Amino acid sequence: MWLSFWRSRDRFSLDQLRYLTDQLTKIQIVNEINKVTRLAPYQLKSFVNSSFLNFVVFCVGKDFVIEALRSIAELITYGDQHDPRFFEHFMEKQVMGELVRILKLSRISSVPLQLLQTVSIMIQNLRSEHAIYYMFSNEHMNYLITYSFDFRNEELLSYYISFLRAISGKLNKNTISLLVKTCDDEIVSFPLYVEAIRFAFHEENMVRTAVRTVTLNVYHVGDDAVNRYITSAPHADYFSNLISFFRKQSMDFNKLVSDTLTNPGPDSTSTIIAAVDDIEDNLYYFSDIVSAGIPDIGTLITDSFLVVLIFPLLFPSLRIVGDNEMQSGVVTSLYLLCCILRILKIKDLANTIAAALFYPLEAFTQSSWGKFNGHISGDGFTSKTEVSENDNLNSYDPRCSMVNAPYIPSSSGFHSAHAHSQNDCSSSNLSLREVLLAYVTKGNDIEVLGSLGLLATLLQTKELDESMLDGLGILPQRKQHKKLLLEALVGEASGEEQLFSPKNSLARDGIGSELEYYHEKIKEHYGVSSQATDVGTSPLVRRFQVIDALVSLFCRSNISAETLWDGGWLLRQLLPYSESEFNSNHLELLKVSYNSCASALMEEARGIWSDFLVTVLCEEWRKCKRENFQTVAMESSSPRKEWTCMLLPPHKLSSEVDVPDESSFVAGERMLELVKVFVLQHQLQIFALGKPLPEQPPIHLPGDLPVNHRAKTCGLDVSGPKPGIELSLGDAVPCRIAFERGKERHFWFLAISVGTSGWLVLAEELPLRQTHGVIRVAAPLAGCNPKIDDKHPKWLHVRIRPSSLPFLDPAKFNDNGKSKTKALIDGRWTLAFRDEESCKSALLMIVEEMGLQSDEVHRRLKPLLNLEIATDSSSSSVCDPDDSSSFRTHPNSL
Repeated sequence: MWLSFWRSRDRFSLDQLRYLTDQLTKIQIVNEINKVTRLAPYQLKSFVNSSFLNFVVFCVGKDFVIEALRSIAELITYGDQHDPRFFEHFMEKQVMGELVRILKLSRISSVPLQLLQTVSIMIQNLRSEHAIYYMFSNEHMNYLITYSFDFRNEELLSYYISFLRAISGKLNKNTISLLVKTCDDEIVSFPLYVEAIRFAFHEENMVRTAVRTVTLNVYHVGDDAVNRYITSAPHADYFSNLISFFRKQSMDFNKLVSDTLTNPGPDSTSTIIAAVDDIEDNLYYFSDIVSAGIPDIGTLITDSFLVVLIFPLLFPSLRIVGDNEMQSGVVTSLYLLCCILRILKIKDLANTIAAALFYPLEAFTQSSWGKFNGHISGDGFTSKTEVSENDNLNSYDPRCSMVNAPYIPSSSGFHSAHAHSQNDCSSSNLSLREVLLAYVTKGNDIEVLGSLGLLATLLQTKELDESMLDGLGILPQRKQHKKLLLEALVGEASGEEQLFSPKNSLARDGIGSELEYYHEKIKEHYGVSSQATDVGTSPLVRRFQVIDALVSLFCRSNISAETLWDGGWLLRQLLPYSESEFNSNHLELLKVSYNSCASALMEEARGIWSDFLVTVLCEEWRKCKRENFQTVAMESSSPRKEWTCMLLPPHKLSSEVDVPDESSFVAGERMLELVKVFVLQHQLQIFALGKPLPEQPPIHLPGDLPVNHRAKTCGLDVSGPKPGIELSLGDAVPCRIAFERGKERHFWFLAISVGTSGWLVLAEELPLRQTHGVIRVAAPLAGCNPKIDDKHPKWLHVRIRPSSLPFLDPAKFNDNGKSKTKALIDGRWTLAFRDEESCKSALLMIVEEMGLQSDEVHRRLKPLLNLEIATDSSSSSVCDPDDSSSFRTHPNSL
C-alpha cells in the first residue's frame, strides 16, 4: 500500500508536502482499486535498480488520492501559520492547477467530495492575504464553482455549499474582483453569486441557510460594481422571488396555525414554535439584506412585501365574509404584521403599513395587483386561479421574474376554522384601524390578543413617524408633551398654547403632512383606488376611540385575564400621567365592572381555596403593577411577553378537559383568573383617579387569635400542624379510617384554623398521656366539603384537595401550562365514628372552623373591597408578602 511509505516521514514537514505534490503530478487515472494497476513501459527495466517510489504512476486508487488531498490541506494550513515556504512550494508547483486536473480525471464521487473539502479547509484557515489572492486568481476557483458536480449526491451538495460559503467568508473589495469578469468596468459574470442563489429555495434548510450566508457576505462587501450587478436584471428577481417564497411559507404557516387551533395535538406547541422560528429567520434575512445599504434594495423589498404579501393577502384576511366564517386567518395575519414591523427596520414600509390602516378593507380586495411591475397576476388574494403542479420554488431559476412565481388561490390560503358572531367588523366601510378596534371590543380572546399585539407593535416601532401614531390614536401622552414642550421652547406660540391646553393634540400646523404623503404614495405608487376614511377626523377623537375600545375590553367577562393585562399595558403606554382622558362614561363602566368582580371575589372568601386567596392576591398585585402600571423607564418598556402566544393552542382550564366541575383544580384555576381580573380592575380604579399605586394591596394585617381559640387550646404554634409534633387533643373526636384496604387505623380527629389557614388533623393518642396525641396526617380545611353519608350516619366524607395550587408550582407544570404528571384528582377521606352524635360533632367542628377561616379572609380583604377606603388607605395598611407562608398546609403523610 502507498500509505506504508508515508509513515517514515515527518507528517508536518516540507519534504512531505514535496512528496505529495510530486505524486499528484504523476497521476493520470483514478480508479476504484486501491493499488497501482499500470506502470510506464520505459520504467519496467529500471525497476530492479531504482526505488519503487520514483516510478511514474499512471493509475492509482481513490484512497491514495483522498488521503493525499486531506494531507495537503493539513500541511498548507500548518505552513501558513508556521513556515511560509510551504505555501511558496504550493504556488511554485501550481498545486491548484493540479487539483483541477485531478477533478477532471476522476469520475468517482468521493474524490470531488474530498477535493471540495480540501479547498474549503485551506480557504477557511489561510490567514495570509497573499495566499488568499493566489487561491482566488488564475480562474481556478471560478472553474470549481461552475464545475458540473452531480448534486444528486446530497453529501456532495453539502460540501459544495460549504465550499461557496468558505469563499464568501474571505470576500472584501480586493478579493471580490478576482472572482468576477468585467467589460467596460461593468461586471458581466459573477459565478459565486449566481451559482449560490440557484439553491436559495432548496428543500434542505441547511442549504438555504448557507446560501443566505454567501449572499450576505457578498452584499456587505460594499462594492459598487457588484451592487449594480446584483440589482440588475435578471439577478434582481432573486429578491422578488424571496418574498414570493415567503408568501408561500406564510400561507403554509397559516394552515398549520388554523389546524392547530382547531385540533390541537400533543406536539402542537413545539410545531408552531418551530414554524415561527422559520418565519422570523426569513425576516431577519431580509433585515440583514437591507442593512447592507445597497441602493434601491430597501425600496425593492418594501414594494414587494406590500404588493405580494401585505396588500393582497394580510390586509384582506382581516375581513369577515359570508356565513360568519372568516375568509382567512386573522390572527396569523396580525402576527405576521407584528413580525414584519418588529424585524424589518424600513421606515417606508412601517409608515406605509400604518397609513394603509386608514383605508377600508375593500380597498385591498378590489385593487388589481397585477398592474404593479408584473409582481402578481389576477385580482389578488381572491383570485380563483388554480395552482400549476409545476410551480415549485425549490427549483429556482435566477432568470425567473415575479410574474412566474407560484400564485396561491384563496381556496388554499388563509382560512380560519372558527366563526365570528359579530357583524360590526364585516362592514367594508370600516377602515382597517376601526376593524382592529372592533376586534378589541367584540372579537374573541385570540382576536383581541392579535389586535392588541399589532397596536403595541406599532406603538413601539421606532421607524414610525409620530404623526402616524397620533393619527392612529396611539401616540403616548409623554411623546405628545415632549413635542409640544419642544415647540414651546423654540418660541412657537402654537406649541405653547397646545401644551397648556386641556385638549392638547398635534392636529395643527402640518401634523398630517407625513400621513398625507404616504396616502398619496399608496394611491399613486401602489394603485389603491379607494379613498382613505376618517382622514379628516381629529387625532384627539381617534385617541378617545382607542381609549373607548380599551375601557370596553376591561368590562368584558368573556376575555382571559392574560389578555386583559395586555390591554392594561397598552393603556398605560398611552396614559402614563393622569386621569384627564377618562370621561364620566369610562369611569362608570369601569366602576360597574369592578363592583361585579369584587362581588365574585367575596364569594371566593368562602371558596375551596380561601386559605390562598390573600397570598395569591398579593402576588398578582405585584405582578400587575410591575407589568402594566410601572412608571419607571417608560421609554424602554415592552410587553410582558412575546406575541407568539396568540398562535399557540390556548391553555385549557381543568373544566375543559377530563376534570369534573366540582374538582378543586377547576376552582383553583377560576380563583386565580378572578384574582388577576380583580387586581387589574382595582389598579385601573386607582389609576383612573390619578392616585399612586401602593406596592401592596391595601388589606389588613393578620390579627391575634382569641385566648379560647381551638388552635391555642390545642397548643398549635404558628408553624402549623406538622406530622410528628405533639398537641392537646381537647375537642378531638375519636374515629377510624382505612388508608389501605383491610388496614383500619384509630385516630383522634380535629379541625383547626389559624387566621386564613386551616387543617384537618388526624392524631394518634399517646399511651402515657391520654389527653395528648401525635399528629400523623394533616390536610387542608378549606374546600373539604364535609358530608355525612346518607346510608351510614356514623360516616363522614371529606374532600382532600392539594396543599398548594398545583398550576402555580413550576416543578409540576411546564412552560406551556401543561401538567408534567397525570391528570390531577382530589382525594377523599371517609371517617367512621363510634356513634351519630360524634359524627355530627365532627361535622360542626369543621363548619365552625371553616367559618372562622372565611371570616378572617373577609376581615383581611375588607379595606381592599371598599373602593373609597382602598383608594385613600395609607401604605402602612398593606399585606405582608410572607404573612401566610407560616401557615401553608403540609402534604398528607402517615
